[in-house]
Amino acid sequence: MDMQILNLIQNIRNNILDQIMIFITHLGSAGITWIILTMILLIYPKTRKIGIILTIALLLDVLLCNILLKNLVARERPFSVNTSIELIINAPTDYSFPSGHTSASFAVVSVLYLVKHPLWKPSFILAVLIAFSRMYLYVHYPTDIIGGMICGMICGYLGLKIYQRYRTTKKPKML
Repeated sequence: MDMQILNLIQNIRNNILDQIMIFITHLGSAGITWIILTMILLIYPKTRKIGIILTIALLLDVLLCNILLKNLVARERPFSVNTSIELIINAPTDYSFPSGHTSASFAVVSVLYLVKHPLWKPSFILAVLIAFSRMYLYVHYPTDIIGGMICGMICGYLGLKIYQRYRTTKKPKML
């Protein structure tokens, strides 16, 4: 079913969408958009708390998605299975499941949603576009995207809970 969905998506490919999807996928490369957003939020005292939560969530995401799950599952990418599709981006060299682009995106979206920050809506739209671009570009299966969404949401939730736990922990009195 995964391959069928990917192949259906290939039917809408054209030069204009190719360029748009390449641009969108690069917004998610190495989590750069989300790291920049996090850094901006860390700078301002009013949004520093959210920046800290995002930092925790993104660090958890790297550990869970990129270091643990990708290597544990070790799933080949779709272009390695169906070599008839010509990639229009450089072939990723890591494993396919879960999608790191999607996972980082949804870690950020979930934090912004949980803290009721107004950026959650535009971030959600961008996250969905990034996730779709990964399938359009034939570097992830739909189940990689779903796995990335779930992984990211878990990391966003855990990032918030870790922050809350740290903030409510009583500090020992100095003698």
